[in-house]
Amino acid sequence: MKERACKECNRLTKLDLCVVCKAPTSPNWIGYVSIIDPERSEVSKRLNISAKGKYALRVR
Repeated sequence: MKERACKECNRLTKLDLCVVCKAPTSPNWIGYVSIIDPERSEVSKRLNISAKGKYALRVR
């Protein structure tokens, strides 16, 4: 099964609903970033990500 991206928080999942914010997910997304340590990551600060995981860069 292909990964899907949450339309609210951009977290990647294989489910139809996001496990974090319970929003619907979309199969149409572009690029991703893996956040390992959100407290020290400059990328997570710029993208306003506070939890570790995989996130889509753009969700349609």
